[in-house]
Amino acid sequence: MKFSNVLPGVVAMNPPGVAGAEARKHVGEALTVAQPFLIQQQWDAYTDEQHAVWAELVRRRMPQLREHAAEEYLNGFEQIGLREDTIPNLADVNRRLGPRTGWNATPVSGFLPPDAFFEMLGARQFPTTTYIRSREAMDYTPEPDIFHDVFGHVPMHAHPVFADFLQHYGRVCARLMHDKEKLEKMGRLFWFTVEFGVIRQKGRVKLYGSGLISSHGEGTHVIEGKPHPTTPTAGASGTPGPEIRDFNLDQVLEQKFLVSEEQKVLYAVESFDQIYEAAQEAEKRLG
Repeated sequence: MKFSNVLPGVVAMNPPGVAGAEARKHVGEALTVAQPFLIQQQWDAYTDEQHAVWAELVRRRMPQLREHAAEEYLNGFEQIGLREDTIPNLADVNRRLGPRTGWNATPVSGFLPPDAFFEMLGARQFPTTTYIRSREAMDYTPEPDIFHDVFGHVPMHAHPVFADFLQHYGRVCARLMHDKEKLEKMGRLFWFTVEFGVIRQKGRVKLYGSGLISSHGEGTHVIEGKPHPTTPTAGASGTPGPEIRDFNLDQVLEQKFLVSEEQKVLYAVESFDQIYEAAQEAEKRLG
C-alpha cells in the first residue's frame, strides 16, 4: 500500500465486469493531486543484478503460486506478459493491459498520500514504484517496490470484475477523505481483499491478494500453516495458519489488523463479484 493506514470503494453504476461509459470516462483522465508524484520508468538503467533479483524473487514464488494462486491471477500474469527473468517494462505491460480493462501501471516516485492514491485508482492508473529491493532485503522490504506492485498487484487488474471493483473503491475513498473513521473501515476492506484476499475455487483456498502473492512467508503461512480448528482447508506444517472465515462485510469493516505480523484471520470469497458487491454495499453505508 502506498498510503498510511486507510483505503475504500466507489460509485456503482455498471454491473461488475462491465466498465461502461460512466466508468470508462474516467480512464486516463488528467490527474491533479497525484501529478507531482508521477515519474518515468528508466527501464534501460536497471542493472544485471537488479534483473537477477527480480528473477530470483519470481522463481521463488511461482512453484507455490502455480498450485495455490487464483486462476484469475495466473491468467493475468500471462495476459500482461510478465517474465520470470526480467524486470517488466511498464510500457509493454500497459500495451497488453490497457485494451483488456482500461487499467495502466503508472510509475510513481514512492509512497503517495491517500488523496493522490485514490485519485489514481479512480482513473484506472495503478501507482507503481520502479525501485526494486536489494538482495539483502529479498524476504521483506518496508517500502513498496516493483516486485510487490507489478508481480503482486497488476495481474489481477486484467480481470474485468476485479478491475471495476478497484476503480469503484478508489472513487468512493476519494469522497471519504474528510472522515478518518470511515476511511479506516474502508481500509480494512482493501486489506482483506486487495492485499490479503483469498478465494475458494474447486474446494480449495486460493491466493489472490498481493501481500500473499508477493511474499513467500505470508503465502506459506496460509498454504502450509497448521490447520486452524475452524479452517479445515488449511495446510499442515508445524505453525498455526490463519483462521479462514467466509467473507462477511460486517466483520471485515470491523476487523483490525497489524501490518507487522502474519495475519491471524482472512476472509475467503466465493467469487470476485462478491467483493464488487461488497464495495457497493460499503458505499451505501459509509458514503
